[in-house]
Amino acid sequence: MNECCTQRKKHRSPEEVKALVNRLNRIEGQVRGIKNMLENDEYCVDILNQISASQAALGSLASVLLEEHIRTCVAEGIKNGDTEIISELTNTIKKFI
Repeated sequence: MNECCTQRKKHRSPEEVKALVNRLNRIEGQVRGIKNMLENDEYCVDILNQISASQAALGSLASVLLEEHIRTCVAEGIKNGDTEIISELTNTIKKFI
C-alpha cells in the first residue's frame, strides 16, 4: 500500500476535510429541508426538485472524492506496482454509471 492510503484509510489535509464536511453539511440541510417539505404537505414537484438538487450535490461530492482518489491513491498504487487498485477503481466507477 502507498503512503497516502494505508490500511484502507486516506490521510486528508485539514483544508480538504473542512471543504468536504462543508459540502456534507449543505447536503444534510437539503435533506432536512425535504423532510420539512413533506411534513408541511408541500407540492410534489417542489419536493422532487429538492430531491434532484440533493442528488446532484451528492454526485458532485462523489466526483470530488473520486478525482482526489485517482490523483493520490490510484496514482501511488500504480507507481508501487499495485495492479489491484485498477480493478477497485473500475468497480467503483461502475457503481456511478
